[in-house]
Amino acid sequence: MTLSPATPSASGGRLFDAVLCDVDNVIRVYEPDRLYALERAAGLAEGTTMKVAFAPETVLPLVLGRITPDEWAGSILEGLTGLVPDGTAVELSTALVRSPFHADETVVALLRRARAHMPLVLVTNTSVQLEEDLEALGLTDLADHVVSSARVGIAKPDRRIYDIAVERAGVPAERCLFVDDTLENVEAAAALGMRTVHYRTPEDLRGALNGL
Repeated sequence: MTLSPATPSASGGRLFDAVLCDVDNVIRVYEPDRLYALERAAGLAEGTTMKVAFAPETVLPLVLGRITPDEWAGSILEGLTGLVPDGTAVELSTALVRSPFHADETVVALLRRARAHMPLVLVTNTSVQLEEDLEALGLTDLADHVVSSARVGIAKPDRRIYDIAVERAGVPAERCLFVDDTLENVEAAAALGMRTVHYRTPEDLRGALNGL
């Protein structure tokens, strides 16, 4: 866990007064087993489809809300052209976009506990489907606010999306704890004065919230 320094607040001795948390790979966990099986069957290294899908030029239109997940699948399909037969490319792109997912119940419980003490804002680079996905996960009531890149048209690590999240949290940036699995996003938050956690396991979050 990477935890940046901060000073206690004047009241209560807390190190932060709001939590800003990423969604994917923190709260939401994807299950790529079928995708990996298809890649192995096609003679591709596991993760090849993800590399194509999450290349900046492919994923950025998705997380800025300019294309839908189905249109993203079409972009992935184009990126796989020449690597595998067309039919296999369709299977791979569809399997990635429709990968099953679940909520990490440990993380959810920790965040619900934190929200009992302070505002919780979800700050995520995601598609226009986020609201539907949160409903499917039973998490529409998890946070006080959700800042979706696809809705505001700005993606992390652009500081403007952090500014929006801080405003909705209602506390200064230096009084926020920012949690994300992507180091670049964490570093951007730290540069704004936030206390940060580079998330890898639920224990990283548990350690940061332990004082509560």
